[in-house]
Amino acid sequence: MIAGLLLAAGTSSRFGSNKLLHSLRDGTPIAVAAARNLKHATERVLAVVRPGDDVLAQRLQAEGLEIAVCESAAAGMGHSLACGVAATSDADGWLITLADMPFVSPETLRTVIHHLEAGATIAAPSFNGQRGHPVGFGRSLYPELLALEGDFGARILLTRHATEVKLFDCDDRGICRDIDTAADLSAFTND
Repeated sequence: MIAGLLLAAGTSSRFGSNKLLHSLRDGTPIAVAAARNLKHATERVLAVVRPGDDVLAQRLQAEGLEIAVCESAAAGMGHSLACGVAATSDADGWLITLADMPFVSPETLRTVIHHLEAGATIAAPSFNGQRGHPVGFGRSLYPELLALEGDFGARILLTRHATEVKLFDCDDRGICRDIDTAADLSAFTND
């Protein structure tokens, strides 16, 4: 079983307000859209949120996600990722998704899972030569995922295990579209 982890513990500092609750054109909050895509790809989905973000936690829980509150979320994405992996320690692998990337297709998410199930240590999609998100990690990386810290997420593992990355081409430009600013949201929803 590959667990889907939705990292939703950021502070939205560049957006100016809680971007994860900001609505897309159809009225769906950004994080809820990302959660729904992830739910279409795998049975077990856990969202990692920061302490005090009760509204977001409730919205995601209403979508059927498990919730993990990462007490050290302010210390960076590495802490949030490690928190999510620890909360799903019985998984055979992890599909790491970002709550500010609501345009990734469920098919791309399922393809990452397929590569993990086929034995890949790390799997990630590529669009027009650019590696994007999500990234999947196999069970063998469990100790290294638990040890992550700081604000670099799993980038160190992608470098350390570069020869073990199964990179696959896709036509899903959503893998490169993370919403950091209000201008990003406007640009991505208007093209």
